[in-house]
Amino acid sequence: MDEIRGDEIQGDEIRGTARGTAPVPLSVLDLVTVGQGRTASQALRTGVEIAQLAERRGFHRYWVAEHHSMPGVASSSPAVILAHTAARTERIRLGSGGVMLPNHAPLVIAEQFGTLEAMAPGRVDLGLGRAPGTDGATAAALRRTDRLNEGADDFPQQLMELTRFLDDDFPDGHPYARIHAVPGPVQATAEGGVQSPARPPIWLLGSSGFSARLAGVLGLPFAFAHHFSAQNTVPALELYRDSFKPSTVLDAPYALIGVAALAADDEREARRQVLTGALSMLRLRSGRPGLVPTPEEAEAYAFSPMEREFVDNWLVNIVHGTADGVRSGLDDLAKRTGADELMITANAHGGEARLRSYGLIADAYGLPGA
Repeated sequence: MDEIRGDEIQGDEIRGTARGTAPVPLSVLDLVTVGQGRTASQALRTGVEIAQLAERRGFHRYWVAEHHSMPGVASSSPAVILAHTAARTERIRLGSGGVMLPNHAPLVIAEQFGTLEAMAPGRVDLGLGRAPGTDGATAAALRRTDRLNEGADDFPQQLMELTRFLDDDFPDGHPYARIHAVPGPVQATAEGGVQSPARPPIWLLGSSGFSARLAGVLGLPFAFAHHFSAQNTVPALELYRDSFKPSTVLDAPYALIGVAALAADDEREARRQVLTGALSMLRLRSGRPGLVPTPEEAEAYAFSPMEREFVDNWLVNIVHGTADGVRSGLDDLAKRTGADELMITANAHGGEARLRSYGLIADAYGLPGA
């Protein structure tokens, strides 16, 4: 496989800096969740408020994830959300966690993220996944094909095509050699061009070993979905590090993990809030996706023994409690996994609880901007 070049990308654009007493850089993953009685407009406004709080308090990056056909998740169009957020922030890195590459033509992604880079130079990340981010029927509607395995199997080739569009370096004789992703590097070589040749760094995302190994072989940064695949976290990170080959992008491995965490003023309130996300996930896994339920509904829900087992197992991997308890849990997770960065996702019914959680975590670590 060809090398991922990214000649203008430096490791400093990828590596974060730990602030306050945090063991590693802290970042935010937002699913733009929509609770019962709330609108998508309100959820998107909350997303901007979270990004602004994260910027003010010294979190390193704010990412949104591509999901489809889920009433409780309003992040189906990451590039649109990131453009909206870029106009309302100044410094924080913004990115996708991730764009599901098999759902899209590589040229379209290159154009979207080239546009974002032009809007917010030097602070855009392009995280890529190979899963559909939805059920099979919705994936077929997105891709206009029912051969879904083909998209996943072709992921390395799609990745290389996307990278060449971003770098504008298809070799002579290639069918796409005269096609350019704009905005992009081609504008720097056009007569009178002053466009920066820089482009967003690519991250590979995963919840198993495939993307971990591929990211390592290509010398790319890696993001692992610990928040829904906790049992695979340590093996995947070990595989990434063992497979890593230095590249023009990174001279050493850099891995972040997505962590479900929610802090509240007391243990009971934290439990009430995370139970809403657990019930929402239970319904999703049961083929009944909907809006995120209220804490009152989640507390009153009559779980069957099988449902209770699912919820209890789900909650085990959510770091929740008071700010001090969450800090201790995050410290332990960073130590146990060796992750270079923790990306926190706080899923709850209302925006107030999520904003409060990020603020409490920032306070617990003595992050700036209080």
